[in-house]
Amino acid sequence: MEEEELNQLTQDISISFFRKPFLHKTVFNNRLRTTGGRYILSTHHIEINPKHYEKFGKDELVSILKHELCHYHLHLEGKGYRHKDKDFKILLQKVGGARHCRSIPEQRNAPKKVHYYQCESCGIHYKRRRKMDTTKYVCGKCKGKIKKL
Repeated sequence: MEEEELNQLTQDISISFFRKPFLHKTVFNNRLRTTGGRYILSTHHIEINPKHYEKFGKDELVSILKHELCHYHLHLEGKGYRHKDKDFKILLQKVGGARHCRSIPEQRNAPKKVHYYQCESCGIHYKRRRKMDTTKYVCGKCKGKIKKL
């Protein structure tokens, strides 16, 4: 599905279920991992995880769009747009959107990359999920130089 089709689908859902126009953009975002979509408060745009569409089809996509459009319309109206708010729960049930999207098992269990470092002076080992700049940091134990393993 192209982003033009995604925008058109979002506008159609907005008109038919909410009776209000969707005046912003809907885009696919490949970086989304744990969610089917998200509404961005600052820009009013909606981002959709394309893997959910590929794995589960158009029905799941429509359900995710209804959920995100609930956030969108309630936020613009100044009502409770968060998951815990009563306005959100009522509107979501009224339009038939999903409270949660289905999880993609391969994505959830994907191994996380780990970086290993060692102090050159005392030999202590460090394990980090994020890569770190060894020129900016020193050992927390002896203030020695750190090298990547």
